[in-house]
Amino acid sequence: MKDSYDVLVIGAGPAGSIAARTAAEKGLDVLLIEKRQEIGDPVRCAEGVSKVYLKKHVEIDNRWICADLNASHIYAPDGTKIEMAEEIAGGEVGYVLERKVFDRALAEQAAEAGAEVRVKTRATGLIIEDDFVKGARLMHLGKEYDVRAKIVIGADGVESKVGRWAGIDTSLKPIDIETCAQYLIAGLNIDQHHCEFYIGNEIAPGGYIWVFPKGGGKANVGIGILGSKTGKFKPRPVDYLNKFLETKFPDARIVEMVFGGVPVSGSIEKTSTNGLMLIGDAARQSDPITGGGILNAMDAGKMAGEAAYTAISAGDVSFEKLEEVYEKPWRATLGHEIDMSLIVKNCFINLSDEDLNSLAYSLKNVKFERMSLLDLLQALFKANKKLLWDLRVLFKDAAKEVVKNKMNAD
Repeated sequence: MKDSYDVLVIGAGPAGSIAARTAAEKGLDVLLIEKRQEIGDPVRCAEGVSKVYLKKHVEIDNRWICADLNASHIYAPDGTKIEMAEEIAGGEVGYVLERKVFDRALAEQAAEAGAEVRVKTRATGLIIEDDFVKGARLMHLGKEYDVRAKIVIGADGVESKVGRWAGIDTSLKPIDIETCAQYLIAGLNIDQHHCEFYIGNEIAPGGYIWVFPKGGGKANVGIGILGSKTGKFKPRPVDYLNKFLETKFPDARIVEMVFGGVPVSGSIEKTSTNGLMLIGDAARQSDPITGGGILNAMDAGKMAGEAAYTAISAGDVSFEKLEEVYEKPWRATLGHEIDMSLIVKNCFINLSDEDLNSLAYSLKNVKFERMSLLDLLQALFKANKKLLWDLRVLFKDAAKEVVKNKMNAD
């Protein structure tokens, strides 16, 4: 390990690996570190991604595709089923990944692009001089290193320590996080071409249960509920999940289990400072509705890698420069989508099971494959005006997107 690089990326998840690969492809000298000894393990993710958006970043490799989905089935508390075709079902429909293989492949691509990759390497603090982040103190195989860098990229996950060390408040309140539990189960006879979501305050308060097929009779079955809905005197996510399994898949065998948290609060106020950028879960760039964060993380990683090249080439890694080349661009794109999702999330967590049943029933016989997002929103709103009044801003936003896309097409 050298004592200085152009870019130091802390965390080798999808965000960090894409940032490292992008910066290395630009010709920068990059170090990518991961505190665990194996990249991608343990998995803390339902592993579902959109096909279209994934292809923006990587060529699809069947080694890390477990299932190819074409629809999403959503079940209301009373069992009413809504079937959404792939085209409008959102970022969680498309492929189900094998994250242990996928994450490693992304890190390998970063290495092939020229980045140095170090596992079992932990950041223990930042080097800060004259109010600029100048690198980090690292621990690798029992030895300490001071590694200097022109830019540090923090991709170290929820409640980022890297961000806190730089003076950015990355703490989360219980209502801002989904606490999750997931089983990989075997011995199932389920359709491998669609995923399932179950909503309701009785089975998943402030969240949902998911079933994502993984081939060979296996599936990820998990739950995420708002942190404010669980606690000392309330059931834990795993308690709700066990009850669901007993009812839905009584003969399933549990092969693996994982636990974790996902930010659903919208992005933090600040994701950069002098010499430093935050990406992925460290910047709370996951979707507030689904908790999905893989593709947003990859988008942010690419933007941060490009921003690092621009700032370093200009000889200016100040907050003002990073705000110009990273903060403002990602907020205008990813950030806007996250803001819209947060509006939806804040509306839906207050709905009763009766409200959710009403919404589902109004869409029960809708042919989604023929609908645009705007059509979907209008159908929902028309049938449930009182319930969805807080979402009226979304209709204006969706209409603007339709007009903009039409103008671009013309």
